Amino acid sequence: MLKKTRRSFLASLLAFLSLPNVSKGGLLASPVKRNHLRPPGAVSEDLFAAKCVRCGRCAEICPYHSIRILDIRQGIFAGTPIIEVEKIPCYLCMKCVEVCPTGTLLPVKMEEVRMGVAVINKRYCITWVGQALCRTCYNVCPLKEKAIKLDQLRPVVIEENCTGCGLCTHSCPLNPKAINIEPIYAFRKR
Repeated sequence: MLKKTRRSFLASLLAFLSLPNVSKGGLLASPVKRNHLRPPGAVSEDLFAAKCVRCGRCAEICPYHSIRILDIRQGIFAGTPIIEVEKIPCYLCMKCVEVCPTGTLLPVKMEEVRMGVAVINKRYCITWVGQALCRTCYNVCPLKEKAIKLDQLRPVVIEENCTGCGLCTHSCPLNPKAINIEPIYAFRKR
């Protein structure tokens, strides 16, 4: 009888560990990574899962469908909102902040939003390597000349003014992307 119980336990454990998010850092690993961001005005990631009541109002109100709700595979983060900027960037309409009932998303002015910071990979960017002239990231930035400038026709991100909206990443014609958004808390830890 004991062998069967151990065998059942080990089979269950093996099945659990084969879930996508478990084997790559555990159920407690944050879902926020490069190009995956919390909505504007979000409290710090260490408070987010505890404060968010998973009502889904932010995703429902988003007119661009930028916000999606994480599924059960995300463990304690299941039901919380995230923006995958490569798929759909944040257009900073701020409607999500208005409907958050718990203060998990706090009111903030558009130019003060800090979801992440754009980082240009100068080894991939065709303008930086001299293959062609591309101004896509510069052209789509809502804070042109504040968050991104051109230096000798090459894009340069002004970190302290970048909102992390992801319009630049979403619009970058390259694959892999030459400009990516690092979540702001991860960027500050470097």
